[in-house]
Amino acid sequence: MKKLSARRRHPLAAVVVLLLALAATGGLYAAFAPAGTAKADETAQSLAIEEGKKLYAVGCASCHGTGGQGTSDGPSLVGVGSAAVDFQVGTGRMPAQQPGAQVPKKKVIYTQAEIDQLAAYVASLGAGPIVPTEGQYSPDGADIAKGGELFRSNCAQCHNFTGEGGALTYGKYAPSLEGVSPKHLYEAMQTGPQNMPSFPDTTMPEKQKKDIIAYVQAVNSDKADNPGGLKLGGLGPVSEGLFAWIFGLGALIAVAIWVAAHTAKAKKS
Repeated sequence: MKKLSARRRHPLAAVVVLLLALAATGGLYAAFAPAGTAKADETAQSLAIEEGKKLYAVGCASCHGTGGQGTSDGPSLVGVGSAAVDFQVGTGRMPAQQPGAQVPKKKVIYTQAEIDQLAAYVASLGAGPIVPTEGQYSPDGADIAKGGELFRSNCAQCHNFTGEGGALTYGKYAPSLEGVSPKHLYEAMQTGPQNMPSFPDTTMPEKQKKDIIAYVQAVNSDKADNPGGLKLGGLGPVSEGLFAWIFGLGALIAVAIWVAAHTAKAKKS
């Protein structure tokens, strides 16, 4: 009996063995690392917000207010989210050169890192749509035909059937979608910039946005076939037929008049 009791393990021996096993397999690191990683991410986010606040004070506060509350020269940015900043600044529309009916797309003056910092600061002012991931806006595997249906139902009234843009009222216009990146197309649908209505996921699910992006890229790519000749803004065969009818018939009438006039002069002489 004494020998058996001598071999009995200490109550903490099992705990020590378990800790050694965790350390050997990396489990001990996995158990404690998430807290440290989360703290590091929080610190990086705080730094991004601080840097974004500095950029905002220089390039945005004069129109949108020192706290993003808006002024007579610019709307409030509280609650617009990081997606709106990434779109507006990433396409060069902001900062605006001057007020007007429509802020045009122009050369981007900020780096992507600075845009991310601005977006982080504006997002801290109030919850709003966030910058999408590549998996959300990538057209890979999307249904182009379905995207065409959705585009003609929701977008063609302003952007034209193939996204070439069109005029609106009071000096406003729907811009061309040719060459616009998938991310910015997704963000535009998310946030509804300027005169465009917004299409959140509750109105238009992520899958439908991907389908529309795939359609827009397909019809505006260099590989897109255009058997109809002059596309006249992408309005379709009706507009092309009307163009041919009016101008073609007009040209025939003008030629007939010219021939008749010269024939009459020839007879008189």
